[in-house]
Amino acid sequence: MRLSPDQMIFWQHGFFKINGTLVFTWALMFVLAVGSKLITRNLSTELKRSRWQNLLEIIVTGIERQIADVGLRHPKKYLGFLGTLFLFLGLASICTIIPGYEPPTASLSTTAALALCVFVAVPLFGIEEQGLGGYFRSYTQPTIIMLPFNIISELSRTLALSVRLFGNMMSGVMIIGILLTITPFIFPIVMTALGLLTGMVQAYIFSILATVYIAAATRTREPKPEPAPIT
Repeated sequence: MRLSPDQMIFWQHGFFKINGTLVFTWALMFVLAVGSKLITRNLSTELKRSRWQNLLEIIVTGIERQIADVGLRHPKKYLGFLGTLFLFLGLASICTIIPGYEPPTASLSTTAALALCVFVAVPLFGIEEQGLGGYFRSYTQPTIIMLPFNIISELSRTLALSVRLFGNMMSGVMIIGILLTITPFIFPIVMTALGLLTGMVQAYIFSILATVYIAAATRTREPKPEPAPIT
């Protein structure tokens, strides 16, 4: 039983190798890119629309509403990054029903890469919103003593993002693999269905945490109102 798609080797030449993690990751990105191109090529503003366009609008508006609920003032600005994260993780979980497929999120390298994307995106959005000086001043709030603690917080939450997603996804793959060897076929089917639900929940949690981190980085401090003159 494979514990990770990293152990599924498709091609190797010396140090270089193409494993299951790479193949399934690029396959998911290809499906997302081609699917989005096909769905958006004939968009309509009329009352009569295709089912795919209706589904796309439901997904986009739902993600945009969640971003706004977290506290980001301009959700469309972050929709591309956060929406892509959610769709990639969600599709990685849904495709587990395909025989021979193993979710790339069951590999620590994939979850670490996703966490690093969030790690890089947070300061980029923060600097864009507050400016370079304003963003770095937030590390010293409310006092300069907090600087090392805020830096440690940035690093630790990136590690927590990757390990949390990796642990939950790998555990589901391991449970299904164990059940296939010791139980009738009906039980792995039930666990696969449960794994789909768990995977979608993990995609939602990961995306919401990324949104919260970006919201914290882009939060601007409102100037204190000046006292009204005494008449």
